[in-house]
Amino acid sequence: MADEMVRKAQMFINTAYQDVPGVSKVPENGKPGWNNMFALTRALQYEAGISQLSDTFGPGTIAAVTAKWPAISHTVSLPENVIKIIQSALYCKGYDGGDIDGKFNARVQASLGKIKSDMGVTDYYGTGSVIDAKVLKAMLNMDAYVTVNSGSDAIRGVQQWLNGRYVKRRDFFIIPCDGHNSRDVAKSMLFAVQYELGMADGAANGIFGPGTQGGLRDHALSVGSQGSWVTLFQAAMILNKRSVAFSGAFDSSLGNVVREFQSFVKLPVTGNGDFSTWCSLLVSYGDQSRKGEACDGVTMITPARAATLKAEGIKYVGRYLINPSATKLREKAIQPGELQTIADHGLRCFPIYQTYGREADGFNYPLGRAAGQAAVNAALDHGFKRGTRIFFAVDFDALDHEVTDVVLPYFKGIVDAVADDGNRYEIGVYGPRNVCTRVAEAGHSSASFVSDMSSAYSGNFGYPLPPDWAYDQFVTRSVGSGDGGIDIDNSIASGRDTGQGSFDSPRSVKPDTRLDSSVVKAMMDDVGKYMQSIGFPNDGGLKTYQHWKCFQTVVVDHDDLITELSNRYNMRKALIQTTAYWEMRHIGVEDQASDAATIAAYNTTGRFVESSTGIAQSRGITALWAWNYCINKGYVTGRILDQKSDSDIYSIWSKVYDSEDFDLRTVCMVHLWDSEGKPGGDHDEQPLRSMGLNYTEYEVFEILRRYQGFGKQAEADNMKRAGLYQVMEKYNAISRAV
Repeated sequence: MADEMVRKAQMFINTAYQDVPGVSKVPENGKPGWNNMFALTRALQYEAGISQLSDTFGPGTIAAVTAKWPAISHTVSLPENVIKIIQSALYCKGYDGGDIDGKFNARVQASLGKIKSDMGVTDYYGTGSVIDAKVLKAMLNMDAYVTVNSGSDAIRGVQQWLNGRYVKRRDFFIIPCDGHNSRDVAKSMLFAVQYELGMADGAANGIFGPGTQGGLRDHALSVGSQGSWVTLFQAAMILNKRSVAFSGAFDSSLGNVVREFQSFVKLPVTGNGDFSTWCSLLVSYGDQSRKGEACDGVTMITPARAATLKAEGIKYVGRYLINPSATKLREKAIQPGELQTIADHGLRCFPIYQTYGREADGFNYPLGRAAGQAAVNAALDHGFKRGTRIFFAVDFDALDHEVTDVVLPYFKGIVDAVADDGNRYEIGVYGPRNVCTRVAEAGHSSASFVSDMSSAYSGNFGYPLPPDWAYDQFVTRSVGSGDGGIDIDNSIASGRDTGQGSFDSPRSVKPDTRLDSSVVKAMMDDVGKYMQSIGFPNDGGLKTYQHWKCFQTVVVDHDDLITELSNRYNMRKALIQTTAYWEMRHIGVEDQASDAATIAAYNTTGRFVESSTGIAQSRGITALWAWNYCINKGYVTGRILDQKSDSDIYSIWSKVYDSEDFDLRTVCMVHLWDSEGKPGGDHDEQPLRSMGLNYTEYEVFEILRRYQGFGKQAEADNMKRAGLYQVMEKYNAISRAV
């Protein structure tokens, strides 16, 4: 809902600073938001004499405002526009700012007293209207100073206490008092610890370094302790969502809650505020001198390395189901015989699925469907038994809105794919604390593998350890020597997941066979279900062909041919099936009209007018380039065609148009050509390895994408094709094993 006084604040900005370079016009919609705060910040900088305006209220702005107006109140002579900036900021914060008339009247004075009280800083600034640059900085952001979104009163009390106690320190800035822990609040706790240790301004930096850790070792607490250190410890407990009194006295009740916390995070249960407990409360990685019972890494577990891990007290080893790259980290994925080595040494393995997953655009529902089925396929390939939990990685600093917008849909796709497979495997999540917590709360995972080493991640800083944590990754170590030397990411294990200690026989890489008749119906149903999940109704919708028709034509009617082509060219059947089925599902009346126009133009003028044709929608020129390349390579025999000849292009276009058999052979030729980087075409690509049955997921993705083209739309569409490929491959793999 629009606020009329916020609208007046926006009108003031647009009118007063319309001719000031660097102060952008803001929408006059009456809605609070960062655009208002940025504009007001720039306006204040302009009034303070700063030439280079910025959205950031940083040290330069602090210094300039302090130099010009060391103390701001109704008793100080201020430019009218500076008062209007203060009035506007009050309204944007939800406080009364008077009439935005440049008058420091009683209403403005009362609101400044109220906002300082809400911030918890009246002991330092007093209850009157006096403020300074620090308060202005806090007024010109979107932090709230009252509880919002079901905020905790106990956490708000901690926030106000921190503000009130440390605002006088140079590098401590007013934090929100909204009842929620956050990155800024967590960092303020580190400043508080450093100030209590006696660090001077400039030395205290909010970093959990050796000096801070050394000081904490000297401030262990137990029942009977009192004072500011106990208050800090209680504050840290409250910010970790532990219900304790904020009293400054360490009593038996606090000791009991400490024991519960220590038990939860797998620390020695003493009931004391010892160093390790302080660490677990203040930073996500906790005490990095601990030794965990779990690890993960990108190095093959050989017998010598397994012996090293065993000697280090490791019980659980995380290994990757796939390696998306064929050239980097060659041992990242589980290697042949490795799981047996792990089992022979009394270790257990928990599988991790990760392609890249290092930015938000790698996550959406179709990619989740693809990941879910791909992980199932890979787990079966390696021999993981039913009931194994697969941890799907979110390996980037996902902001909360990104968790909502892309990560949760991605995991819903995983859930749907695993369910369609019969819930053979359990679903876990690897990622920052907030990601793990929210995925679990959405019902999309049953245990979390927490990337707590990344303490600076916004999803870790200020968030408690998820209730369902299974592995808490906290430090990288090099252990062993010689052949037994290995780098590991060490984790604490909670016991919620124990991996697998024995395995089925792995599925070997075999050539494809004809589809077993027993899987055809299930395959058709599964493909249809997947396509419906990404927006393609089985009745075809506005397109020409229904699901059953495309599946019957491509997968069933041409199974013998596709099997033959697969074996001849060392190419997975699913590559051919996916491309042809996908393209056929997209044929519409406009495509048929284009075909008719191409035929008519050639018959009347002898000129070739390009269009995509056939069930696999091949372009004439693309078919020509691919066949010429494959003839030159000796994959097929035939006449080299002239790409400048309309008759030559039309002749191969006509073959594709007339013959489904030839069209499917063309799909193979294009895939082979694509794997070499499209030599001689109109868009060069990076060559891949020679076509093989052991193509990585990245290589499969690239082959499918290159058939469609290049650019953002091709990438986006191919994310959906990738899931279809995994469904197709699932049933081809079953048939190979029969």
